[in-house]
Amino acid sequence: MSYLNKENIARSTSEVEYHPLKPFLPPEAKVLFLGSFPPQRKRWCMDFFYPNFINDHWRIEGQVFFGDRNHFVLEGEKRFKLDEIVRHCTEKGLAFFDTAQAVRRLKDNASDKFLEVVEPTDIAALLAQLPHLRAIVTTGEKATETICATLHINSLPKVNTSVPIPALHNADGEQISLWRLPSSSRAYPLAFDKKVEAYRRMFSDIYIKLQQPAIE
Repeated sequence: MSYLNKENIARSTSEVEYHPLKPFLPPEAKVLFLGSFPPQRKRWCMDFFYPNFINDHWRIEGQVFFGDRNHFVLEGEKRFKLDEIVRHCTEKGLAFFDTAQAVRRLKDNASDKFLEVVEPTDIAALLAQLPHLRAIVTTGEKATETICATLHINSLPKVNTSVPIPALHNADGEQISLWRLPSSSRAYPLAFDKKVEAYRRMFSDIYIKLQQPAIE
């Protein structure tokens, strides 16, 4: 199965990039990760979210859920195990997309600082497809600012904290929270183990409330 949005890729230009991936929204998802926008495709090692091999998102999840930072890494190759990642996210109820549907890159890099949002994502349309969602997770300042503006959250949560989202509940009547976690980018100045600890705390909170184990 392809997760590429080929229509968006075709209409992207040197001026404006449209989101190259389809939203990944398992119907039983409990957690929705919202970034800013994917890096340029020349930096990808797979056609899925967090595709840059030097980004540690999948290493963090490998450590949290399996006690092995390389669980999702193809041994001897600079690639991730896409099929295993998709299976894991589906089983654990992890959804992914970004807060921008179209952007203009002001510099030739993946930094959020140099992204101009041309078209924000329709967050309400995403949430409508996730009836059992318990938490939205952002890992960067731009994504956090965008989601807070969209959902009328008055102040940005600090890193490693969560806030309830006003008047936003899932189909089970539970209030959805916004978690802000440290970026999995290696440019973010925090030790890998500290990032793992932060992500583990979020997953534990969500899964304990659901009376499910956070890790295996």
